[in-house]
Amino acid sequence: MKHYEDNFAHNSLPNPELQPDYILDLPQFQHPEMLNCVERLLDYHIQNGHGNAVCIQTFDEKWTYNDLFEKANQIAHVLIDDLKLKSGNRVLIRSANNPMMVACWYAVLKAGGIVVATMPLLRSKELTTIIDCAEISHVLCDSSLTDEMELVSSPFLKRTCYYRKAELETLIADKAKTFINYHSKSDSIALIGFTSGTTGLPKMTAHFHKDILNICEAFPQYSLQPTANDIFTGSPPLGFTFGLGGLVLFPMYFGASTFLIEKPSPDLLLQAIQTYKITICFTAPTAWRIITTKAREYDISSLRKCVSAGETLPLKVWEDWYKETGLKIIDGIGATEMLHIFISSTEENMKPGSTGVAVTGYEGKIIDQYGNELPVNQPGRLAVRGITGCKYLNREEKQREYVENGWNLTGDIFKQDEDGYFWFVARGDDMIISSGYNIAAIEVESVLLTHEAILECAVVGLPDEERGMLVCAHIVLKDKDKASDQFASAIQQWFKEIAAPYKYPRVINFIDALPKTETGKIQRFKLK
Repeated sequence: MKHYEDNFAHNSLPNPELQPDYILDLPQFQHPEMLNCVERLLDYHIQNGHGNAVCIQTFDEKWTYNDLFEKANQIAHVLIDDLKLKSGNRVLIRSANNPMMVACWYAVLKAGGIVVATMPLLRSKELTTIIDCAEISHVLCDSSLTDEMELVSSPFLKRTCYYRKAELETLIADKAKTFINYHSKSDSIALIGFTSGTTGLPKMTAHFHKDILNICEAFPQYSLQPTANDIFTGSPPLGFTFGLGGLVLFPMYFGASTFLIEKPSPDLLLQAIQTYKITICFTAPTAWRIITTKAREYDISSLRKCVSAGETLPLKVWEDWYKETGLKIIDGIGATEMLHIFISSTEENMKPGSTGVAVTGYEGKIIDQYGNELPVNQPGRLAVRGITGCKYLNREEKQREYVENGWNLTGDIFKQDEDGYFWFVARGDDMIISSGYNIAAIEVESVLLTHEAILECAVVGLPDEERGMLVCAHIVLKDKDKASDQFASAIQQWFKEIAAPYKYPRVINFIDALPKTETGKIQRFKLK
């Protein structure tokens, strides 16, 4: 039996022998063969009399579960009737965090499509690459983000539909508010997440319908113990799986509510916590650092759980927040390849400064370059396996790098103490993590090298107290006489106009030559 009419994504999965081992022996991680995850995340609450409960709030809107259910059903009708979506087609969603984005996300899965959610900061060049890689046929886009979307040109793209006082609202006006969900299989691909890598071509990582439900039984059950009374908020975009889990999947799995902020800042997060009595907040270490300095200006007494991910939480940030509020920030490590957090802690078993232990559904170990497990407190490669795992589409060489002997290798260097706690040591590659964003050095270099004045460049991450790391570009100019602070500023401004602004090099050093080996390989460690 085929998964979908359009089987591009399933045909692109790595061969079974290249996929990781899964640990699915616990009853909460076992599912029937036929499964559409939306039925448990959304429809279930309507069927169980929870439809009138608040589901999504913003500073301007309030949606109940029934509102979201009906809107998702109407959009699903539009996808099939008007946009001619076939099951298995990939649908790109381009939006900031708002209720209609969530409705579109659910609608795509209800209609049998595969979601590819993106961040609003991406430019047309980056969007085109994503659309071409995933052979995306449809786009649902917030009308406030029209400009870059209209610059996209791809032979795969059949239909772009805008919402927010635009075409989609017109199309759904006369659609039925009920919908029969596509009869997906539990191992049908539900979403594709794009992750930066060490080559210019981004990697697509696929996750099944059962994976989406499995992560709701893992980290949140282990670390948060959510109830229907909880109100979640946070800063990560829903285009990141960190944000998708923390702000949509987890609250809705437990019948709780979420508060979405389109352009989150520390002050807006604090204002939301005070006004709407938020109980659980997800954000990055850089934001926790700033929030700590402002916490006394707001009433945040409703807050009971604080989650940090995206980059390692510095011990000082944890200590300062605890001293200021009496709350313990829960650190965690996840990956787009693994869908969400797999190592974390609870308030009871926490060791400040440690990332934690493997959460329910996962196990981890530290290995050397040959795959041998290392002794206690010896740094090495972090390897994990469990209820989710890496499934790169059409990238067998990268799949072999990430999955080794059935274990997922995250690219991070950790050590494990005598109690089983994992402690972060360093990144194992050239990934720069700045303010929670993953930025591949090669991506920044690829953009810079298109500048007519740049001969060569190499990008590295510089430690920074506020952002965690800064993108630093070492540039060799064709005309070295052009080197100046003014020219550096001009390059930075140029970069922000053609690529996502969060990737731009905040530090530029003009140099005469890049340090290289005899074979011509750039010696990045010398630049660092």
